[in-house]
Amino acid sequence: MERNLNKPTICKIEKVIDETPTVRTLIFADDVLSNVLPGQFAMVWVPGVNELPMSIMITQEKDKAAFTIRKYGEASTALYNTKVGQLIGVRGPYGNSFNIKEGKLLLIGGGTGLVPLMRLLTFLKPTDDITLIMGAKTKTEVFFEEHAKKLLDGKKHQILVATEDGTYGEKGLVTDVMNNLCQSTKFDAVYTCGPELMMSKVVQIATSKEIFVQASLERMMKCGVGICGSCCVNDDLVCKDGTIFDGKYLLSKSEFGHSHRTKSGILEAY
Repeated sequence: MERNLNKPTICKIEKVIDETPTVRTLIFADDVLSNVLPGQFAMVWVPGVNELPMSIMITQEKDKAAFTIRKYGEASTALYNTKVGQLIGVRGPYGNSFNIKEGKLLLIGGGTGLVPLMRLLTFLKPTDDITLIMGAKTKTEVFFEEHAKKLLDGKKHQILVATEDGTYGEKGLVTDVMNNLCQSTKFDAVYTCGPELMMSKVVQIATSKEIFVQASLERMMKCGVGICGSCCVNDDLVCKDGTIFDGKYLLSKSEFGHSHRTKSGILEAY
């Protein structure tokens, strides 16, 4: 029987991994979400609390999927606090996926924005030359570095970590590291996910260097299927038209990198 992607499927949490003091990964069995394309997402129901959009993390186990959550608001904190044996509801996958190029590729992720990029790594060619820049505020908030090393083992690659306070890796923002790299290296494509202000700068730098760039946007989502309009960027719906958008297209949108909508739908400046 074919699964109805718009009807929640109930899943039991099988494993919880503490990534940092504020980030956890929840692993569960789901043969559909375990095989999604990089950039796709699911709507996750936390019983008795709310539903929220989540990028789908890869796992090393067959037919298993995962969500990596930073506790922040009510729903994300409730999902973060979900324990082994407890149930969640998932529907999807929704959204499009990255347009995968070949050659010298630059991936830039901030915080849990690394999730779709980790999945993207598994879709890249063995002949690609891959640079991954990972951003965090401080050393204790760096995660997925060892996981990325395993995924890139045997491929030509480098992993660079930037922390805002300089406690690990390079001091500064991922965009500082990117800017320095682009002075001496010509990349064939750039892929990014993370805070929108970070992605806006990444897109600007890449476009100024005439490099193909795509960003995976994170916006307020209440439905995931294009009904509520909460996730719109100008006249585009992130859930239906994205989450992946070409950089040049995003730069034509007055709201990208400048404003977003609150839970009540009010347009608010960053």
